Amino acid sequence: MSPLDLAGVGIGPFNLSLAALADPIVGLDVVLFDRRDEFRWHPGLLIEGATLQVPFLADLVTLVDPTSALSFLNYLRIRGRLFPFYFSERFHVQRAEYDDYGRWASARLESCRFSSAVTAVRWNAPAEAFEVNVDGRDPVLARNVVLGVGTSPSVPDALADVVADPDVLALHSADYLAHRDALIAAKTVTVVGSGQSGAEVFLDLLRRRPSADGLRWLARTPSFAPMEYSKLGLEQFTPDYTAYFRGLAEPVREQLFPAQWQLYKGIDAETIAAIHEELYQLSVRDSWPDVVLTPGVEILAARRTGDAVLLDVRHAQQDAQAVVRTDAVVAATGYAETPVEHLLGELGEKAERDTRGRFAVDAEYRLRLPDGITGSIFVQNAERHRNGVGAPDLGLGAWRAASILNTVCGRAVYDLPQRTAYTSFGLDRIAEAR
Repeated sequence: MSPLDLAGVGIGPFNLSLAALADPIVGLDVVLFDRRDEFRWHPGLLIEGATLQVPFLADLVTLVDPTSALSFLNYLRIRGRLFPFYFSERFHVQRAEYDDYGRWASARLESCRFSSAVTAVRWNAPAEAFEVNVDGRDPVLARNVVLGVGTSPSVPDALADVVADPDVLALHSADYLAHRDALIAAKTVTVVGSGQSGAEVFLDLLRRRPSADGLRWLARTPSFAPMEYSKLGLEQFTPDYTAYFRGLAEPVREQLFPAQWQLYKGIDAETIAAIHEELYQLSVRDSWPDVVLTPGVEILAARRTGDAVLLDVRHAQQDAQAVVRTDAVVAATGYAETPVEHLLGELGEKAERDTRGRFAVDAEYRLRLPDGITGSIFVQNAERHRNGVGAPDLGLGAWRAASILNTVCGRAVYDLPQRTAYTSFGLDRIAEAR
């Protein structure tokens, strides 16, 4: 069998975008594999009414090919819901709706193969192709591979033991819906984390618990801050800014990324307003509710006591410590890139790394592999250290997928604009003006 042009590992939003944009390219052989039975997108956080933090235009295809039959608007049309969407004047769609849109799109793409776990990727020199081992099947040959395995829930060391304890009601927010009834019934619940997920979990519990008493929200950030959503501020999610960030020296990138936390760890203004409104209504009915919202708090350690948890916490600005007893903990502590070393084996060992041991990724989203390997391994949402805050953003998904496809095809299948931001992030344009 002739090698595929491109094999994909994982079918999350980014590889699904690549599959959707690859579908109309005549003569391009693409197959993507995923161990799951179907497309799912953060199923444990599909809280009723929760929305994406990006506009509906950040679907699988529109920002590259708005004529695609796999656009979100066409999904609505086929579902018979385009007019209701039009009259609702929504710019940000519900998470559950995006999840359904992804399943709808994947079902229309023959290149998507679910229930197919990839166990290894290695270079087959005689075939001049990568050999992709799919569990229970014959290996697949592909000239190029794209890794889109996504991210995994990240639990800080201080909370790891209690979250792993099956006899304690402590969990990552990724599993929130599966445990929501127990959290509603618990006498005291502590939500840890200042980002959007923490805010959504806190708001949902605030609305659903019979009493707000005993509900806490702790965050390490100095405030429960809104996400950066100004027009020029959002230009840090453009390909222009990605190129600028990629061109900075590694030490500068390392310093810059944490300082941008409100770009990716903030809370959207509507959710903040909804939380405040719920608290205000509670205060109208029952005076001040017994709810605790405290930023600037770091969890130092957590330990089980009976069925409950003791949290050792420190307030940075006060330089004071305390012990918090809670019956339940929800760690809304974000996600980390899923390791792929076990898939790549010797390829991963030989791939070039940066000074911190992370894979070196070039401007075409490729790993830097040893000489003699003629194919490419591309990565999606695994290059944040190289390309900045836009790496996990849905709004840049179609652009990155189109860039990868252009590289695989050796031509500009998709005509990508040369400029995407009004802001000039470096001195290039100033220098040109002299």
